[in-house]
Amino acid sequence: MKISIITLFPEMFEKVFDVSMISRAKEKGTVEIEIIQLRNFGIGIHKTVDDKPYGGGVGMVLRVDVLDQAIQKTKTRTQKEMVILLDPKGKRLDQALVEKLAKIEHLILVCGHYEGYDERVRSIVDEEISIGDFVLSGGEIGAMTLVDSIIRLLPGNLEKAATMLESFSDNNGERILEHPQYTRPASYKKRKVPEELLSGNPKIINAYREKEALGLTKKRRPDLLK
Repeated sequence: MKISIITLFPEMFEKVFDVSMISRAKEKGTVEIEIIQLRNFGIGIHKTVDDKPYGGGVGMVLRVDVLDQAIQKTKTRTQKEMVILLDPKGKRLDQALVEKLAKIEHLILVCGHYEGYDERVRSIVDEEISIGDFVLSGGEIGAMTLVDSIIRLLPGNLEKAATMLESFSDNNGERILEHPQYTRPASYKKRKVPEELLSGNPKIINAYREKEALGLTKKRRPDLLK
C-alpha cells in the first residue's frame, strides 16, 4: 500500500512515522508513505495557499485551485486509489471503515488547516472522514490516526489473531469491546486474576472471555449491540 499525505506541516509526521509499528512497516515494505508539502503548489512568489472567505468572517480558507493541483499531481491513476479529506464534517471513522480503506492500493490524505476548505474541494475528493465529534487545529493528527489504524491491518505487520479479537473487530457480524486482559502477578492489593483464566481449560477461558466482552459492551457501549 502507498499512502500520500498532503499537508502544510510535513515536520509533524517525522517523529511519529519513524517509531513503533509504522517504522517497522516501512522497513518491511508493507507500506510506502509519501509526505507532500502543499505550499509547493501555492500561487505566486509567496506560494499562497489560502485566502479570505467570501462574505467575510474570521480566519483563512484553503483555495480549491491549489488543492486540486496538489491532488492531481499526487495521483498515480492506479485502479484502487482514493482521495480522503480529513474534516470534522466528514463520516466518523470506525473499524469497519478502516478495514475498507486497508484494501485500497493508494490513499491520498488531504490535511486542512486554518478556517477550513473552499467548499468546492469536496467535489474533487472521494471521501470525507472525521476522527470524532470535535475540532482540531488541522488534519495532521487525524491523518496520523488513520494511518496507524490502517497499517495495523496490513498483512505482515501483526499476527492475524491479534486484530481479529480486539475491540470493534468483526466477530460474526458483531463489533463489541474486547474482553479484559490480565498478566502477572496473579494477586495484587487483594485483587486477583479470575479463576477461569487460571484454569488451563480453553473452553472455560473462551466462555469467560465471551461473557465478559458482552457484559462490558452492554455497560459501556450498548449502541454497538444489535
